[in-house]
This record gives sequence, structure tokens and C-alpha cells, in this order.
Amino acid sequence: MFSAPHRRTVLGHVIGAVLLALCAPPVLHAEDRFIIVQSTTSTQNSGLFEHILPLFTKKTGIEVRVVAVGTGQALKNAENGDGDVVLVHSKPDEEKFVADGWGVKRHDVMYNDFIIIGPAADPAKIAGLKDAAEGFKKIAEAQAPFASRADDSGTNKAELKLWQDAGIDPKPASGQWYLETGSGMGATLNTAVGKQAYTLTDRGTWLSFANKDDFKVLVEGDPKLFNQYGVVLVNPAKHPTVKAKEGQAFIDWLIGPEGQAAIAGYTIDGEQLFFPNARPQS
Repeated sequence: MFSAPHRRTVLGHVIGAVLLALCAPPVLHAEDRFIIVQSTTSTQNSGLFEHILPLFTKKTGIEVRVVAVGTGQALKNAENGDGDVVLVHSKPDEEKFVADGWGVKRHDVMYNDFIIIGPAADPAKIAGLKDAAEGFKKIAEAQAPFASRADDSGTNKAELKLWQDAGIDPKPASGQWYLETGSGMGATLNTAVGKQAYTLTDRGTWLSFANKDDFKVLVEGDPKLFNQYGVVLVNPAKHPTVKAKEGQAFIDWLIGPEGQAAIAGYTIDGEQLFFPNARPQS
């Protein structure tokens, strides 16, 4: 048993330690340093983020948490303050996002291309075409099944532009040959394979997609199928909760030599999925 004076001494040390802990400034652990990136299902489904984000975190100690949705939803989420950085692929919408004051500055990051894929039987006979709009026209004329993401994503916007270029409104055929999934790219590819339907996809997601069955790339190489990605810091003047310093650190890394090399280094079966094209910063 401790004597009364000894107990008082021990109690005094305990109280002193508690008071010291309460007065000490909070310690920021590595896991507290994170940013939220609103991005697309294509960057997630392709496996790109799994490849590049650990490299950034290892260098900076900043964790990147990705919300993978369609481009339209990603921009809406950022407008609502639910994110620090936007990485998407619809340049006109990204530029409007900045012009409206929601973003600070837009930067090119990388590109790949869209492709039209379909079953080997190819009922619309579009294999080998170099005009994507002509391919869409033949699909409509054959009333062959076509799976649309119908989710306001960058891919969906590109698809709708091709229908417009073909002079066709597919909406009246919704639920017939035109199948609107309202889903991300991976889920839409699964629908296309299950329904023996054509679809438009980014090449990165297609290369990483495992459930290809007998589906093939049927139309590629049209300049209209170019697919540019951009990155934007959410404006902290609009949303003070934005982690501007950490978000800008991610952007600087992504468009700098290390990030660009990491993007170029991501391959599947020896095939590069994305091609870095950030402009040198002055």
C-alpha cells in the first residue's frame, strides 16, 4: 500500500499529465492529410488510380480519396463543396465550371480515345469504319441494340454528340433497341455484353474490362473519338472547406514530370491506357 503522501504525489503527476495533454496542440496524423477528388468511373474502372495514387501519397503523405461518378455528377458534387479537386473528361463543362467561379484553373492532364465495341456477329456491319457517326447511323438503321450510359458522364456527352452528328435522336427508341443504363462504364459494358449490344466506351476501361466475351473493337480512329481529361482545383473562395494547399499539391504532381511519367507507365498487357499531355507550367 502507498502512504498518503506518496498517493498525493502520484495523483499530482497524473493530474499534471492530463492538463498537459489538454493544453497541447492537436497532433496531425498522416491519415488526417487527405483530399477528396471528384472523378470519373473510367479513371477508376481502368485501374489508373490504383497505379498512380500510392506514388503521390508516398511522396507527400497526402491520401487521395476518389469519388467515381459521371463527369456531370462530379462537377455538381464539386459545386456543392463535396470535394477539393475535379478530374474529369468534358472540356466544355470543365471550362464552364471555372468560368462560373466554381474552379480556380483548368489543366490538361492526359488523353486516350473512345471506341465503339460490339459483338463479333456485328449485325449493323460497322466493323472497320473510321467515321463514328456513320457507325451510329448504321446501328440505328438496323435497330441493333445499343447500350447508353445515360448518366450525364463525359462518355455519355460524347455519345450524344455522335448521335447528333449522325442526324438521329435515339430517345424515342429508349427501352426498345436503345438501352439506357443510367450506370457507370463498367456496368454499362456488362449490360452491352449481356444484351449483345453495341456501346461507346473509353479505351482504358475496355482494356481493363474482364467480361469481354466475343466483343471486339469495331470502330476507332475517328478524330471525334479523342478523349481529353482535365483537372481543376475547387475554388476555396466558394467553399472555405476546400483543402487548397493539399489539392494544389496533387495537381502540381499530376501535371508535373513525376505524375506524367506515372500516367505513361500504366499499361495492361503491354498496352498504354492513357497518354500524358499536360503543358509545361510557366
